[in-house]
Amino acid sequence: MTTESTLTLTTRTLELAELGGDSPLPSVQSLLEPPYTVGNDIPEEISAGVRWGKASNIYPYPMQDDYSRESSATELTAVVLENAQVKATFLPQLGGRLWELTDKATGKALLHTQDRIQFANLALRNAWFAGGIEWNIGTRGHSPTTAVPLHTAIVRTPEGQEVLRMWEFDRLREVVFQLDAWLPAESKVVFTAVRIRNPNDKTVPMYWWSNAAVPQTPATRVIAPAAHAYATDYDGSMARVDPTNFHGSDCTFPVKNAQAVDFFFDIAPEERRWEVAADDAGDGLALISSPQLRGRKLFVWGENVGGHRWQEWLTPSGSGEPGSDLGGEPRRYAEIQAGLAQTQFEHVPMPAGASWQWVEAYGNAALDPALAAGSWPETVTHAAKRVEALVPEQAISDALSDAGRWADLPPAEMVVAGNGWGALERVRRQHSQTDWIDETGTPFGVETLTADQAPWLELLTANEGIVEKPFEATAAQAPSQPFGGAGSFVRGVDWEDLLTAGRNVSAEGAFHHAVMIHARASSSAGDLAVVATLYRQALEGTFAAGAELSARSRALSHRGLGLALLAAGDAAGGLSECAMACTLEPGSRNLLIETMTLALDNGRPDLALGLLSGAAEAVTVLGRVRFLQARALAGSEDGDAAAAILRAGIEVPDMREGANSIAELWRRVCPGEDLPEAYQFSMH
Repeated sequence: MTTESTLTLTTRTLELAELGGDSPLPSVQSLLEPPYTVGNDIPEEISAGVRWGKASNIYPYPMQDDYSRESSATELTAVVLENAQVKATFLPQLGGRLWELTDKATGKALLHTQDRIQFANLALRNAWFAGGIEWNIGTRGHSPTTAVPLHTAIVRTPEGQEVLRMWEFDRLREVVFQLDAWLPAESKVVFTAVRIRNPNDKTVPMYWWSNAAVPQTPATRVIAPAAHAYATDYDGSMARVDPTNFHGSDCTFPVKNAQAVDFFFDIAPEERRWEVAADDAGDGLALISSPQLRGRKLFVWGENVGGHRWQEWLTPSGSGEPGSDLGGEPRRYAEIQAGLAQTQFEHVPMPAGASWQWVEAYGNAALDPALAAGSWPETVTHAAKRVEALVPEQAISDALSDAGRWADLPPAEMVVAGNGWGALERVRRQHSQTDWIDETGTPFGVETLTADQAPWLELLTANEGIVEKPFEATAAQAPSQPFGGAGSFVRGVDWEDLLTAGRNVSAEGAFHHAVMIHARASSSAGDLAVVATLYRQALEGTFAAGAELSARSRALSHRGLGLALLAAGDAAGGLSECAMACTLEPGSRNLLIETMTLALDNGRPDLALGLLSGAAEAVTVLGRVRFLQARALAGSEDGDAAAAILRAGIEVPDMREGANSIAELWRRVCPGEDLPEAYQFSMH
């Protein structure tokens, strides 16, 4: 048997849904999350982490909500780590996801995966897809980088180990993260080392969870070294429970959960950090880490119609095995996860200038099936022994030491380019003379800069003190004024200062300044009044630097003003401004969907229907718009017309996780009629 370990660059063809372009709307609206509530039995450390650090919105990231249910064969870059024991496949262009992990001794796939990737509305930026192991940073939810390429390279160490390195600049917390993955020649586990660096002069709220989708069979059991867990619900509540006797069932078996639930295992500080999913043969993924990665979680969709519907929506039936045809029995999955905090409700403080690193290991714990299904104390004791046999605690410590020595080794070969925001951030910090990272191991090359960053670089160049001008904009990209407008958005007080400095304030600059203030404004009347004033000034266009707003920026200014007025309690004024934005951009699906939703939420179905008459036909036929039309018709006492739309069948690709709005509308306008299975998304 060979003891060689290889790293191979290859491609993988998958049925991939069309993601579509980023939303043009700046993401200034609050994140849609339940109000978190914790019981009296929850430790103060967790309660404090729940109260602190929550991001108000996902700005400056744009939403990714323009996908469909149509897919096509797409060739993706893949990186394969393989030895005689394990084969691991990573997809750098899709958030760096560890897509497949095979235990060669048994031939079993340790991760739930499929041949068709379908996006759905579960992530912070909307678009998310199921399967493999994903990496989540910044704030509670599936990461802003979960469906985009990461900077990717091959690193070769002095010892001869080939390492896959992926990295990116997180624009929300303004930190840099990197993930190194390697497979020693005789190892039964793949190692990943995560490093986060905070170059800021202040403490930032930090969040990290590695989420692994694992096959769920009738016998699957999830095991961690804890007698209790913190269980959460979709209403945001949390309670400390015995997961082996939750609502009368041993819910460490995913199939025994009647509804969707999270279990965050309460692992004692002195215990080793691990979690295992074992099937009827005792095989399944073991997720082991160094102590820094504290939390362990089990997530289940629940054994009800809605939970099954969600899994079929995310993993179309029969697409689970390589080469399989669509149309077979749907496969179920659960998730086991590891994070920095005890629960996913929390953020942890990352001090100014800090650099954190930990190691994770993934492999097959190969439990005895009888012991895996036994009494909880017996099962945990047995699983702990098998975890130690799979990867001794000292091996994790040694891997962490290796990762520290390798972290700043320069890439030997670039594989995939990420986005240009890291390169722009370097120039911004040079201009403002603030600290930045050592980029030796994680370079943000000037070749990654695009038209998205061009106007912001031009803004820096137009001000004295620029250290370098790394990007020469083409004639098509270059603004005609010191700041001629950008289709992208940034955050930071220094950007705000540059936009308003001197005599060269343009209408476009004033619009972007208004957006930045809006994104960090509180819900106080004073802050909202300032935001409204700034949008009005941009719309007036009386600036020394000349031209009025572009058509797009004018529409977005009306939209921003409308949102500020709505938040301040002026529903009539706010809806009027949002409607004006739709009038200026009749082909914008984003503006139409948002404004129709706001109109309906504020009791104006007439306005929602009126907006349709001025919208482009290509927009009015979309599934989401048709659903909003049905809502508006029902609200206008035309239930028959609403029912006709629902009976004809609508499909909303970006249905929100946990949403039950289509079913509720059906029951309202089609009383007594059976709810179609296609509309059953309720998680309760």
